[in-house]
Amino acid sequence: MEIDEDNSPSTSAAEPSVSVSDGETTVPAANNTPIQPVQPTVPPFVPPAVVPPIAPIPAIPPHPIVNPLAPLPVRLPVLKPPVPQNGGVKTSDSDSDHEDAGRATTGEYEISEESRLVRERQEKAMQELLMKRRAAALAVPTNDMAVRTRLRRLGEPITLFGEREMERRDRLRMILAKLDSEGQLEKLMKAHEEEEAAVSAKVEDIEEDIEYPFYTEGPKELLDARIDIAKYSVVKAAARVQRAQRKRDDPDEDMDAEIDWALKQAGNLVLDCSEIGDDRPLSGCSFSRDGKLLATCSLSGVAKLWSMPKVSKVSALKGHTERATDVTFSPVHDHLATASADRTAKLWNTDGSLLKTFEGHLDRLARIAFHPSGKYFGTTSFDKTWRLWDIESGMELLLQEGHSRSVYGIAFHQDGSLAASCGLDALARVWDLRTGRSILALEGHVKPVLGVNFSPNGYHLATGGEDNTCRIWDLRKKKSLYIIPAHSNLISQVKFEPQEGYYLVTASYDMTAKVWSGKDFKPVKSLPGHEAKVTASDISEDGRYIVTVSHDRTIKLWTAGNIEKENDMDLD
Repeated sequence: MEIDEDNSPSTSAAEPSVSVSDGETTVPAANNTPIQPVQPTVPPFVPPAVVPPIAPIPAIPPHPIVNPLAPLPVRLPVLKPPVPQNGGVKTSDSDSDHEDAGRATTGEYEISEESRLVRERQEKAMQELLMKRRAAALAVPTNDMAVRTRLRRLGEPITLFGEREMERRDRLRMILAKLDSEGQLEKLMKAHEEEEAAVSAKVEDIEEDIEYPFYTEGPKELLDARIDIAKYSVVKAAARVQRAQRKRDDPDEDMDAEIDWALKQAGNLVLDCSEIGDDRPLSGCSFSRDGKLLATCSLSGVAKLWSMPKVSKVSALKGHTERATDVTFSPVHDHLATASADRTAKLWNTDGSLLKTFEGHLDRLARIAFHPSGKYFGTTSFDKTWRLWDIESGMELLLQEGHSRSVYGIAFHQDGSLAASCGLDALARVWDLRTGRSILALEGHVKPVLGVNFSPNGYHLATGGEDNTCRIWDLRKKKSLYIIPAHSNLISQVKFEPQEGYYLVTASYDMTAKVWSGKDFKPVKSLPGHEAKVTASDISEDGRYIVTVSHDRTIKLWTAGNIEKENDMDLD
């Protein structure tokens, strides 16, 4: 606003003019109009003159107007990757991982319970996998006593209820792996090593001049017996090899025809006789070397002799106080031996007189077998050992350990150099009687092995057990040659034909006995007829008879029919 005054305010003839800038109001003044009336009109225009400093006030409200838009700029940084904001190391290829990480770090979004559980399960599985890998890389002793000692030193129970040797070893492995993951294993093992070193140093100081052998020294009688067995086996093995070479090189020998004839005879086996053997279930049977006598034993503890082929009772052998578990004839003399649950074995004459009693086992006996020389016999027991006895002196020559559970079956090689044992640890072992070493451990059965027998050919071994299978092992290749799914229940005994091993007989708890080819191990004949478990079987020396005994208390004699007569009857 500008006010121009042409004259001084004291002059009455002045003509003032008032104009208001900014294009609002202009008031001209008349020549004769007094100045007093103009003064009241000027003050109303004075407040607009103050408007310019108030004009910027409308520009102040951006803050309340922008407030509703505030969440938009706040959400934008939330969608950005969390790495530049938080400096995290975690990287991921997917956008969803970035979003989840961003939400977790800002605190505005929480992980669901299901996702948390899934992550925990994954982490737990990964930890278990790493623990198993770490455990597999650790060296754990295989000796059960060493495993128990290590557990005791770690402050863990040395055994749990129902825990077996392998389970105990696995438990020690996992404990060591856990300590290793926590970084305590090296420190703990170092402390134990120092302790052992201190103890061993004291023992060495005390027993400095004493040297202990790494083996258990046997008696002189055992050394003499091993020398005798070695001499006997060398002669027998040479004779067997010469016989095999002669059959191979002789053009007149037709092996296939001979095997086919023997299998044809076995395929024509028929039930010849059935006789009640005792008031209690029968547990064992055996033919004499000449085939004129048959011996059986039962759970009553009585063994009986029967004449062949009529199966008529000759005598009863009473002497055991508990059930008899097995009976067998000597391959050389007219003697037979019985085993019993009263922890003893007894040697009898064929006239029924008791010759010797052999004591030493700590638990009940299972099976018994004569050495081919007739000078020794072996017994198996539930005390986890088998023992070799001298028949002439009645002395225990060898106490052999090696099975982790009860030993059940035993057999001797035809040469006399080897012995085979089997037990409830699902393992069969082959022993060299000349050195006392275990030369083969035959693993394959998944349940206890109850029967074992050598083939006369010298290189086949048959085993049968609770897994219902019969396995044929090749001693030359040291592995399983054939698996026969023989029965629908456990196999109680296996026997090769004693002359050439042309066929194999298996007895089973499925109430049958079966004949298998010794060439390709195909089924030849099934021998049904028993009404209960078949516990044992045997084959006569000439291969003419097969006998089976059962829990139905009966003795069944099987004979090969005359093929020519049957053919003639068929033609008629």
